[in-house]
Amino acid sequence: MATLEVTNPGTGELLGGVPESSPADVDAVVAQALDGQHLMAATPAWRRQQLLENLAGLMEADTEELARLDAAENGKPIGQTRGEVEAAIRIFRGYAHEATRLLGRQFPMDAIPGLENHFAVTIREPLGVVAALIPFNYPVELYSHKAAAALAAGNAVITKPPTRCPLTLFKIHEYYARAGFPDFAHQVIVGNRDVVAAIADHPGIAAVTLTGGTAAGRNVAERCARRFAKVFLELGGNDPLIVCDDADLDAATAAIVLGRLARGNGQICCAVKRVYAQAGIHDALVERLTNWAATLRIGDQLDEATEVGPLIGEPDAIAVEAAIQALIAEGATLHVGGKRDGNFVAPAVLSQVPPSSPSLAEEIFGPVAPVVKFDQIADAVAMANASPYGLQAAVFTRDIDRAFKTAKLLNAGGIMINGTTALRAENLPFGGPGDTGGYREGLHDTVLDFTKQKTIVVVGALA
Repeated sequence: MATLEVTNPGTGELLGGVPESSPADVDAVVAQALDGQHLMAATPAWRRQQLLENLAGLMEADTEELARLDAAENGKPIGQTRGEVEAAIRIFRGYAHEATRLLGRQFPMDAIPGLENHFAVTIREPLGVVAALIPFNYPVELYSHKAAAALAAGNAVITKPPTRCPLTLFKIHEYYARAGFPDFAHQVIVGNRDVVAAIADHPGIAAVTLTGGTAAGRNVAERCARRFAKVFLELGGNDPLIVCDDADLDAATAAIVLGRLARGNGQICCAVKRVYAQAGIHDALVERLTNWAATLRIGDQLDEATEVGPLIGEPDAIAVEAAIQALIAEGATLHVGGKRDGNFVAPAVLSQVPPSSPSLAEEIFGPVAPVVKFDQIADAVAMANASPYGLQAAVFTRDIDRAFKTAKLLNAGGIMINGTTALRAENLPFGGPGDTGGYREGLHDTVLDFTKQKTIVVVGALA
């Protein structure tokens, strides 16, 4: 088996290697997962809760090691990867409790003439083997949403980490045996698109859960649909943030900078991707954004003072640089940043962006804040909704009536009032319509999605 080498995107330093699988390896992994699935399905809910708590405890004990490894291979600043690991620990503990809340229902059969004496209940059972396909930007946190939920429901999990930063998830995989999980309850496989295709096509995989790009999600969905396997997709976003003329400009500026330029190096699906500023405050907002962006510290992601680290790879940085140049060619004015140095891109602020700009319509995965001017709130809503994506959106205004009316009109799965779009709480449903995939992921929903209902009727039980 080949070895996939993993390097620090900021320095090029070799961090380690992991075995790289081929499509031919998928059969053996699935066969082992099916064995693990039988053991997980036979594990009572109280024990599944205990196992997940054990795993969370092991992660917590190694928080700093996991955070530093995540930062080194991913490029996010160390303070942010600590927060990511801490979120993952909360998620595992949250799903540990959900393991004991897989409630069935009792149905009143006397609602149907002739069936008055029957007794009917439903129970929840695991789906089977769940494949979790993880993106590079928040690998630990997004992995936790998928793996913890599937395990809480009694499934076995096959995790495919991102090929460019798999080391932290391999490290977490080592904890499963120590936590007491059955053999093959959790496995890790690394591979390219052919491996993803083999997973999506495999008859032993009951469900695929994926966070990633829309094109990848569509391909997986089409493959799973051919065999009626379940698929759960949380895909791209091009999240709009609307700033009205009565908004708190300091708060709006912070929401844009900290929700786009200085978090995740701009590589977040729910980051602020498009800013719509009302004419009365447009210039003042752009000035604030420019001044703040110019002070952001770019550098080594393991330095505590760094606010913006390297993008995950040079092709990604080149693509962001090209998107900035395309916006300029389409008529936008660059106020600050935009220069690329290897995998680093200086946070950019642009104004005078044409609303119909093709580049604005695409998701730019990097630290770029394009600002569009509008006159009436209806115009801003129309521009915000003129996108195939629908993950999250935000509106800044002091008028509560305007805030809720705008929230109702915006076509997105989550609306933030006077806050950044880059907000995800594990107990809230997260996702959106259109090219965002249509699914909602969260503590109280996902664990149920990873089960199937079975109806049991005792005929004549109440005669």
